Amino acid sequence: MNINLVKEEISKKLNSKVIVSIYGMRNRVNRMEGILYKIYPNLFTIMVDGEEKSFCYRDVITGDVKIKYL
Repeated sequence: MNINLVKEEISKKLNSKVIVSIYGMRNRVNRMEGILYKIYPNLFTIMVDGEEKSFCYRDVITGDVKIKYL
């Protein structure tokens, strides 16, 4: 998977509702629902309950972060 393809896909869904799954250590999965808020060259942000959360594109490529569009 190419980072430019990931950026393009995410930027097309700007202001969409998403569920983000973060896969951590010891098989822990943290899920949050929010709105795809801003796009930057190295990361993107999601607005969750009035708080901005940021994620790197490379984490999407490695599978540490997964995005489901609603």
